[in-house]
Amino acid sequence: MNNEQKLLVQKTFEMVAPIADVAAGLFYGRLFEVDPSLKPLFRGDMKDQGKKLMSTLKVAVQALDRLEALIPTVQALGRRHLAYGVRDDHYDTVGAALLWTLEKGLGEAFTPEVKEAWANVYGVLAKVMKDAANEVAPLSLRTPLSRRGSAHRLPAVKRPSYRPPMGRPSMPPGSRMPASIQALYGGASSQSAPSSKSGASPSTRLPRISNPPTIT
Repeated sequence: MNNEQKLLVQKTFEMVAPIADVAAGLFYGRLFEVDPSLKPLFRGDMKDQGKKLMSTLKVAVQALDRLEALIPTVQALGRRHLAYGVRDDHYDTVGAALLWTLEKGLGEAFTPEVKEAWANVYGVLAKVMKDAANEVAPLSLRTPLSRRGSAHRLPAVKRPSYRPPMGRPSMPPGSRMPASIQALYGGASSQSAPSSKSGASPSTRLPRISNPPTIT
């Protein structure tokens, strides 16, 4: 989704806004025609539902220039849809019904470029909603990542690079720590094997850290 597509979506939505009630009626009529099983999910007054739909679209379209700020709202919407019984495959049906409605409402203004722009915008928002829903859905209802598309990816979370210091491993009495391991701890083993010769010098001991760091 590029800036030109965002502008196309915003411009054409302004053309549909004056016929919002008609557009909402067309949308739900087409949605239930394509998939009648979705009708029980809408239990309230459909005129009120249509107003909510167009209001939500308006907010999303106007915020396309601030997509990162829009994401939390879209994620919350996806989680609410899960509670209503919406599943991932329903988003494809909704997207098809939306494009059909725009074609009817815009007429000749619904060019291939406009269709592609709306499809990309809807794909981004649908992906965010599906991901948010799958994060809280029971395991039996989750959709694998490979089937959710890749229209939008959230910024990766930076993880701290700090690693807590390793404690010295204990060695059995009379054993010697290998030289490769000694190097990790800064010197020779604190427990050297006893010498068979009398008068042998005592084993070398590493200095202890007086104030080791603690992790809270």
